Amino acid sequence: MGAESRYADWIAVDWGTSHLRAWAMRQDKPVAESASEKGMGTLERSGFEPALLDLIGPWLGQDRMTVVACGMVGSRQGWTEAAYGAVPANPMPGRMTRAETHDKRLAVHILPGLKQDNPADVMRGEETQIAGYLASAPRFDGVICLPGTHTKWAQISAGEVISFRTFMTGELFALLSTQSVLRHTVGNGWDETAFAEAVSDAIARPEATAARLFSLRAEGLLHGLGPAAARARLSGALIGAELAASRPYWLGQDIVIIGATGLASRYQEALAQQGLAPRTIDATEATLAGLTTAWRTLEEAVT
Repeated sequence: MGAESRYADWIAVDWGTSHLRAWAMRQDKPVAESASEKGMGTLERSGFEPALLDLIGPWLGQDRMTVVACGMVGSRQGWTEAAYGAVPANPMPGRMTRAETHDKRLAVHILPGLKQDNPADVMRGEETQIAGYLASAPRFDGVICLPGTHTKWAQISAGEVISFRTFMTGELFALLSTQSVLRHTVGNGWDETAFAEAVSDAIARPEATAARLFSLRAEGLLHGLGPAAARARLSGALIGAELAASRPYWLGQDIVIIGATGLASRYQEALAQQGLAPRTIDATEATLAGLTTAWRTLEEAVT
């Protein structure tokens, strides 16, 4: 199959701990998408190339295909470790790490993450989303919030990540709602009022978070607190405590939220209560924009 008839110009890959997503790209436009649950956490090092080929095989011809990957695929437990860049830093540095492959049709390039020495912190994958947003807003000066299992707050100035902090809010919510005593109280559904009140209470008194969490169980037993309200209050208590701790990042700042629609909207609502007007950007769009920026860097290096 000649280069002129290839299905895709290159392949974009977002490889997290629990999921793998790939897109066949024509320049900056995806023409096909595929996903699997073969995340980094499920694979031995020898399993990465087969997992990728299972997903992208139909997009390959005989020519070598450029694959640009971000996320946990570059971690110490991943396919090939991609060294962290130290902040302050451009979120999209020129260097990438080439992964060793047995299939000669693959040229896999892995993006590095970012690290911060004091306080100690790391990110992998979020830097690509930040770079994707900055590609369309190069003069942005403010804070980017990236909600998720481990939510990131990144201070941006002059096209660089100056500092960042990570909060395990999403993971805490998952653990508390499914593996703690609160699993008997928290259910499905949502209560907007309960969420807003919980955010307000947590920001006002974050030191009372642990007691406030157990009160959800007690209110379920004594006063019939419903599962939807309990879920919203648990989320609000954790996000509110996070906002109290991250206040130096967001107070008085221009804020952009990059995340999945549901979770991003929770953060948007919580910040709006504080008189802010954050803008939201879809996480997938930001990821693809960042990976495209990296691919263009590779293309420019060989032309």
